[in-house]
Amino acid sequence: MPAVCFYFQVHQPYRLRQITPFEVGTHPDYFDSLNEEVCRKVAEKCYLPTNAIFLEHLKKYPDFRISYSISGITLEQFERWTPEVLKSFQDLAATGRVEFLGETYYHSLASLFDGREFRQQVAAHTAVIQKYFGQTPTTFRNTELIYSDGIADMVSEMGFKAMLSEGVDRVLGWRSPNVVYETATTKPMALLLKNYRLSDDIAFRFSARDWSAWPLGADTFAHWLHSLDGSAETINLFMDYETFGEHQWAETGIFEFLKALPEAVYRNPQFSFQTPSVLASDFPRHGSLSIPQAISWADSERDLSAWLGNAMQDDAITKLYSLHDLVMSKNNTALLHEWRLLQTSDHFYYLCTKYWSDGDVHKYFSSFESPHHAYMAFTNVLTDFIMKLEGTSQAAAAPTKPHRGIPAGRVHRKV
Repeated sequence: MPAVCFYFQVHQPYRLRQITPFEVGTHPDYFDSLNEEVCRKVAEKCYLPTNAIFLEHLKKYPDFRISYSISGITLEQFERWTPEVLKSFQDLAATGRVEFLGETYYHSLASLFDGREFRQQVAAHTAVIQKYFGQTPTTFRNTELIYSDGIADMVSEMGFKAMLSEGVDRVLGWRSPNVVYETATTKPMALLLKNYRLSDDIAFRFSARDWSAWPLGADTFAHWLHSLDGSAETINLFMDYETFGEHQWAETGIFEFLKALPEAVYRNPQFSFQTPSVLASDFPRHGSLSIPQAISWADSERDLSAWLGNAMQDDAITKLYSLHDLVMSKNNTALLHEWRLLQTSDHFYYLCTKYWSDGDVHKYFSSFESPHHAYMAFTNVLTDFIMKLEGTSQAAAAPTKPHRGIPAGRVHRKV
């Protein structure tokens, strides 16, 4: 009986404002005042209508299940600016058939640079999921599905039972992403891999008029799923939640597609919808899968090059993580929070200098004119922050509560 596993990433970074060199050492507010407006806009376009649709599905279909990973900084923004969105996610949680996954609180790259920091951010995220949804996550989704054997070792040591990642062709070879694997760790976990072709049909190609399957209807997509009966045990559809209404506007018919999809899938009685924890506990594992080099779901390479690799990215992130001991020595929660906000992966995503389609996507997300402008903004903020740590900034004594940021996703329009 094939199971469809819907997993959605819900994330909004705190977008940096572009402070000038003349402000360095004098201005404590690093975050753009536009962020509240963007948070409210995406709430209206995506979160509220999509949550309403899924709540109806959960009421109508007794075995319908979905899963979410919501970054801690996104939950902060919901609580502050759109409490109705937080309430709508709590209504979903109250059905008992929605799983909330673990991740880093700050949607950071800490798993690649600082194991101590990584574990602390994961613990902070677990605490906030317990606070808002009454769940203790047992499945882990690392930032942007970044995965390696080494990261999985840390995750399994923290007690998680399953982990998500990307079904990368060069890793899988002849193997299928449509079964459950086991991590190559001392304490093995279930490893669930994204079926990127079917996921991207919804997330990327849905509104592409030059696509041979346009316009994509629920019946057609369900037929594609049904065609895997006999060869697939689980079909993992992983994507940004902002796909619905924000990346794919309401005018594309995405909400009508989403409303009709469960009924279309259920026309084959062999199919069900499950959460990652159910797949981890109830489905057989098809051998161990070793992934020594880190992979992700970003860009055509599906590696770390979306955030690391050029001189600007490497310089920015090396300087940032080198501050760990100094930040900790200050025992200042406001400074610690600011430093961790600067770790959010989006800041380094904006520094990417790729060309062609991947480069276009990076530009789509960024509010900066170019990766160079983004680098200068980050460098100025980081310089100011270091001055705060050293006590040489005029603003050092009173760091302000930051403004919030824009949603992350793969096809985001500039504001």
